[in-house]
Amino acid sequence: MKINKLHLIALLAGALLSCSEDFTNLNPVSQRNVNGFYQTAGDMNTAINAAYKVLQMNGTYNQSYWIMHEMRTDNTDQGPDGTGLGAELTVIDNFSEISTSEIITAAYTDSYLGIARSNIVLSRIDAIPMDQAMKDRIKGEALFLRSLFFYNLAVSFGHIPMPLTEPKSADEGRALPQVPAAEIYRQISADLVQAEAFLPIKHAAAADLGRATKGAAAALLGKVYLTAGDKSSAATVLKRIVETYGYSLMPDYATIWGLANKNNRESIFEVQYRGGGTGTGNGFTNAFSPLLRQTTGAYKNRPTVNMMNAYEPGDDRFLKSMDTSYVNSQGTLLTNSANNVRFITKFGKENTFNENDASYNFMVLRYADVLLMLAEALGESDAAYGYINQVRARAKLAPISAATPGTFADKLLRERRVELAFENHRWADLLRFGKATEVMQAQGKTARLLYLIPQRELDINSSYKQN
Repeated sequence: MKINKLHLIALLAGALLSCSEDFTNLNPVSQRNVNGFYQTAGDMNTAINAAYKVLQMNGTYNQSYWIMHEMRTDNTDQGPDGTGLGAELTVIDNFSEISTSEIITAAYTDSYLGIARSNIVLSRIDAIPMDQAMKDRIKGEALFLRSLFFYNLAVSFGHIPMPLTEPKSADEGRALPQVPAAEIYRQISADLVQAEAFLPIKHAAAADLGRATKGAAAALLGKVYLTAGDKSSAATVLKRIVETYGYSLMPDYATIWGLANKNNRESIFEVQYRGGGTGTGNGFTNAFSPLLRQTTGAYKNRPTVNMMNAYEPGDDRFLKSMDTSYVNSQGTLLTNSANNVRFITKFGKENTFNENDASYNFMVLRYADVLLMLAEALGESDAAYGYINQVRARAKLAPISAATPGTFADKLLRERRVELAFENHRWADLLRFGKATEVMQAQGKTARLLYLIPQRELDINSSYKQN
């Protein structure tokens, strides 16, 4: 997806939120500002690209989200380095971070930046003379992106402000009340229904590859319905994806990943990155890389021994998700492996240009997740096990059934864990299944189910309540 020429819109998107009214009314002849923008179809395309750009930022998928939704869990830890950034990761991993955490604050502020940019599009696009089909598509993309940011915020913080229009002043934005997560989920459910209607099944132009589609809106909608406890509605929308939108599992788990496999037939929505000095490369590849361990000892998001042992013997996903140096010649897991040889390899082993400038995408939604969510929505049944076993068959594992030991919820949660490892689903899954406290206690940790509201927000609005 083309996301260049964003520096102008990045300034414009923040102008109404951070500058005085006198400043925003200035319109120098030599410099285009908010008063001279949002006039054409091209302007609106640039504006929606600016909302996509937020997905690449450190406060979202490039750093904060994987720290908050993956590293916080039993899947990974902060790695062997406890200095610098490692020290802040350690307190998050141990549920002891404070409300001034830069990583948590970045997640909050960058997510709201994405919401603000989406709201600008939604508030202004109806007045723009442009092709109606393109207008509807851009509105659908804005609704999807806003919903994705709101979902991550609601899972992380619970009760949060819910701006749905472009603010006319900074005071208007500060006056927004906190609302419960349940209200957020109701709103984004309605938005995603509309987004699915507006968006295409596929984008015809190669330049639009990576933009939101009907499948992306529907997959997120199914996840939101499950989070809200509405399994019937979740089953309906998830079946629509399976039966209508043309996705399928890649035949080999390894072919989901890698630079040559971006946006494949299993992928529903990925955050697009492109290294090589474009300003759109990722930093997480470098953070997870064994090369960083060799040079600084500072790699992050290290798979835990508990994560290693979650895989069944012979699970094809194990050797294609993590570094293999802690497996013996027979392929048996070594539970006493050295701590410095566990690496995530799904998202690449090294950068292809400069440090923190890799081209690997971050997978947000994919078809295997849909199959497992559909099983969850249906509840224990032959149909549900059928969807689970499609995923297991690709991993070269035997099918399971009601006769397999364990509760259906525990079996499904384990399947989700190993299939979707390191893709930022684990914390939301533990919360949705009601297992976060129990699982983290087994790791010797006392779980705090919601992140602290950043202190800067409490300082701005004295009516806000801390988690």
